[in-house]
Amino acid sequence: MQPRKIHAAVAAALAICSSAQAAVKELPSTLADQKSVAVTIYNENLALVKDTRAITLEPGENRLALREVSGRMRPETALLRSLSHPGALTLVEQNFDFDLLSPAKLLEKYVGRTVRIVKTHPTTGAESLETATVLAANNGVVLKIGDRVETGLPGRIVYDGVPANLRDRPTLVTELLSARAGAQTVELSYLSGGLAWKADYVAELNAADNALDLNGWVTLTNQSGTAYPNARLQLVAGDVNRARDEFRLAAKSSGMARAEAPAARQMEQEALFEYHLYTLARPTTIADNQTKQVALLGAAGVPVTKELVLHGADYYYRSSVGGIGQKMKVAVFVQFENRESARLGMPMPKGVVRVYKKDSAGNAQFIGEDAIDHTPADETVRLYTGNAFDIVGERAQKDFKSFANGRVVEETVEIKIRNHKAESADVQIYEHPWRWNQWEILSASGEWTKVDQSTLKFPVRIGKDEEKVVRYTIRYSW
Repeated sequence: MQPRKIHAAVAAALAICSSAQAAVKELPSTLADQKSVAVTIYNENLALVKDTRAITLEPGENRLALREVSGRMRPETALLRSLSHPGALTLVEQNFDFDLLSPAKLLEKYVGRTVRIVKTHPTTGAESLETATVLAANNGVVLKIGDRVETGLPGRIVYDGVPANLRDRPTLVTELLSARAGAQTVELSYLSGGLAWKADYVAELNAADNALDLNGWVTLTNQSGTAYPNARLQLVAGDVNRARDEFRLAAKSSGMARAEAPAARQMEQEALFEYHLYTLARPTTIADNQTKQVALLGAAGVPVTKELVLHGADYYYRSSVGGIGQKMKVAVFVQFENRESARLGMPMPKGVVRVYKKDSAGNAQFIGEDAIDHTPADETVRLYTGNAFDIVGERAQKDFKSFANGRVVEETVEIKIRNHKAESADVQIYEHPWRWNQWEILSASGEWTKVDQSTLKFPVRIGKDEEKVVRYTIRYSW
């Protein structure tokens, strides 16, 4: 067949297909047809939606418009299948219409087309009608009315109709063949952005700082463009790899859970591949543009330890340095075990733990927060809550010597800790030798341990209004 004949044949086939599609009546399906919906949300602003609907199809060709799907759908992942009659549907083509109807969008669609302009006389109130061609709709409107061109809107615009691809709701239009006529139950599954979740935890320390009550909440944010009424909700916790990450969105939570009483555990968890799956025991409605919280876990009287830590310095001397020393802050950490014996023992999804403590009047006051990563059962949770106010550190280089043409260096470091609290305190001082693979301690005041090749630990107990001095000499060689 000659190229020209091939082109003609293709054009004819496309024309036949187009006319056949035009002849097929569109069958709309809304949330009123929805029998159930299941939503599985992942950490990184991604969700798997399974939307089950009851529809009625004609035998042969059908044009099914599934309305009120997610506006953030990834259409390449959409899959429609018949649950009541497996194999009865054959997909021919599908189009995702997410350009939603608005005055601006409607005007854009009419660029190059004619509209009618209705003007009202300011004195008589009489209305006049003119025909105009829309020349442009970028940052305003440009109209050709008769032999003149006008900008702005001289009156009301009357349109002949709404273009077929401009919808009032996100719509997946599917061209399909049905092997049978009548009612069917179908399931549309797809991946979508716009749905995100994160874990939020509220911890309240007791007066002695040796136990806390912990509430865990799941914070859901829906910005997908549709609602999911009475959804079966599941959450996947874990770092799921994705080939494309187009839909990353930082979902911000509004609202704060209270730490007054342990929350009832409403989510059951199970292992799924190398992740954890959490299932809400009851259906819940996820409205569009909504943030909601669901109870995840609750535990009372979880044993904790508080630790005061002074890390030597961000910068370490590598030569002789003058000065009177560097003031340093003492960090405060709270630590507990995620174990059944500690009244926990449930895999904890990553999130933010906010810590409170009651004042003398019995009011819970915020004392710090820290982010945790996914934490399996039987692991330790360590929270940095802030810096101590009444404990002050100071670090100074007291001596520096160089030998063997600079290949051996001896340095003396002095750390002072002062306690202005009303009670004694235990502080852990961590020092980090700057030449981590070739060093030795020549002398030290007090007890010390080698934590690892680049860390020294000096435990210090300081009484009320007392100052303690830690002094050590270290030799570096290369």
